[in-house]
Amino acid sequence: MAHQIISDPPAHRIPDSVPFPRSYWVIPGKLLAGCYPGSPDKEDHDKLKALIDHGIRHVINLMAPDEVNWNGKPFVPYEAPMKSIAESMGHTIYFERMPIRDTWIPSRIEMSQILDHIDQAIQENKPVYIHCWGGRGRTGTVAGCYLARHGISPGEKALELIRELRRVTEDCDQSSPETLKQRDLVISWVKGE
Repeated sequence: MAHQIISDPPAHRIPDSVPFPRSYWVIPGKLLAGCYPGSPDKEDHDKLKALIDHGIRHVINLMAPDEVNWNGKPFVPYEAPMKSIAESMGHTIYFERMPIRDTWIPSRIEMSQILDHIDQAIQENKPVYIHCWGGRGRTGTVAGCYLARHGISPGEKALELIRELRRVTEDCDQSSPETLKQRDLVISWVKGE
């Protein structure tokens, strides 16, 4: 299966360059995690271009299609402008939506499917950006399970590594994953799962 693509745990270092302040490399050059990359301003595409400039070629959106912000407003879709920017730069970008309800966790089968999609994209040399709204709860849960799956950092150590990797983010003082059930899922995830 595709989840065997990382044979040796990489030496983790915090890369000097991230696309924007609320993003961090889980696996440098291969897996980036962070917040919703769109903007309420339909003309503001700085984050989208920065993702492409940093090599991202596959985006996995963990948000529900009907998710709304604190003001009850829907999130501005970013896929079409990002695709256009990528094409103007000579790149192809792929999008997937694999929603997890905010503050919740997916089933183990659903999480395995998300991780399989990440592994497949990386195997196809398409660096991945995973995101939810804030980039901490659902995103941190997926990142932690990914680290555990590949034996890079299992159990509590996965949570510690996420905390370390997120030191480059502007919200590094906030917990990721956010909820106890999210942290428990990461802690329970095993290598190869």
